[in-house]
Amino acid sequence: MKVKTQSKKVNKAWLNDHVNDTYVKLAQQEGYRARAAYKLKEIDEQFHLVRPGALVVDLGSAPGAWSQYLRRRLGGAGAIVSLDLLPMEPIDGVRFFQGDFRDDAVLALVQTALGGRKADLVVSDMAPNLTGIAATDAARISHLVELAIDFAAQHLQSDGALVAKVFHGGGYAELVEAFRANFRLVKPLKPKASRDKSSETFLVGVGLRQ
Repeated sequence: MKVKTQSKKVNKAWLNDHVNDTYVKLAQQEGYRARAAYKLKEIDEQFHLVRPGALVVDLGSAPGAWSQYLRRRLGGAGAIVSLDLLPMEPIDGVRFFQGDFRDDAVLALVQTALGGRKADLVVSDMAPNLTGIAATDAARISHLVELAIDFAAQHLQSDGALVAKVFHGGGYAELVEAFRANFRLVKPLKPKASRDKSSETFLVGVGLRQ
């Protein structure tokens, strides 16, 4: 009974924080599917990553808040290719593929959508299902970030940029080094829209090393 009571208290506290969250309210007002849109917005405003007419790839795009922001930011120009293992409701002007880009067939679809062009920006909000076991979770997180780096290394313009979600903890320093091995400029940023209690931060890499 104690466990259940504690669980109810935690769920109630989370729900209360969520309902009263400034960014949740703002997302509802502005029609974003999730508060996460404001994380990418702040990153973009600080680093000026979304250029007019850009070709952008959104990895781990569901439910679509980052793709929504990108589409609004680009207006009617540019192109957005989004990908996730989970389904995503359609967004006008966004090409979405459900699947794993490690699958050759899925990757071929993405490459066809890119039309032979290199992306100007790759963004990754990918996160694994967490087990609560620190070493296991760190390995899963690191693997997804490494996949994003590998994808960017193959599909980015030489002056392009990668934004990837990471978590402080085991493996963080190694991920920063992996970014530095692939990009000329690497900066970490924890947006204001990222909850204080969360260990998430974002790494921004600009300019591929040749």
